[in-house]
Amino acid sequence: MNEVADEAGWDVQPGDEIAPLVEAVGRLLRLCREAAGVRVADFAEAMRYGEDMIRKIERGARIPRPEFLDRADEALRAGGHLKAFMEDMRKARYPKKVRELADMEERAVELLMYGNYDLHGLLQTEEYIRALLATWRPAYLPDELERMVAARMARKSIFERSPAPELSFVQEEVTLRRPIGDTMVLRRQLEHLLEVARLPSVELQVIPTARANHPGTGGRIQVLKFGDGTGVGRTDGDFGGRPVSDPRQLQVLDLRYGIIRAQALTPEESLAFIEQALGEL
Repeated sequence: MNEVADEAGWDVQPGDEIAPLVEAVGRLLRLCREAAGVRVADFAEAMRYGEDMIRKIERGARIPRPEFLDRADEALRAGGHLKAFMEDMRKARYPKKVRELADMEERAVELLMYGNYDLHGLLQTEEYIRALLATWRPAYLPDELERMVAARMARKSIFERSPAPELSFVQEEVTLRRPIGDTMVLRRQLEHLLEVARLPSVELQVIPTARANHPGTGGRIQVLKFGDGTGVGRTDGDFGGRPVSDPRQLQVLDLRYGIIRAQALTPEESLAFIEQALGEL
């Protein structure tokens, strides 16, 4: 029962601004349960969750999964009131930083991304994400790992936007070679890269390791540009690694990215390079 109960949702992080909404959903769940004349124990049994988990959700300490709200709405005959919060809880389950990043990515009309030690999150397959996050220390708890994997996968909806933003990726050769997970994980990852690289709104370029004299030695670069002419960017090497929006600082990132992009293989050459790397596995 405890293993099933752990699937009910995710704990609310201290200080998370989403807490009031989660608490409101919890109060609504309790009102619906009491209005239906159902005890916590009976509701927990019907939902196949532990009583403690139901109480955590009702007091707003646990973010319920969308599927939980769907089933609870049916079980309590809530008339769609619980289902109405499914999308809110789908977004709430992601860590605050990921929500903020996803929101900016949704608003961006152009994204410039340079990666020097692993593939950009938007390019990663689910199994690659899982294997990559499993290498981090201290290690994620199983629940935390699933939350991070789900959050990164959800950001891929950017490829389905209409109109699509312009996406430019420059990846160091080493990111195509390092067998995160194992060789088969890397093989499927490279196959996925070939698919993404052929999307009309995507330009994927590879910069060979031999081309060492470029400003990418300062670390990753990411720039998001919005429709109103503003933008936000960050790099590992400057500005304390924090996001910046000052036009002068963005100009620096634009300059660095432009030099890196010019030294990289063309998109067509990069496709051939990825295919070659795939053939060598």
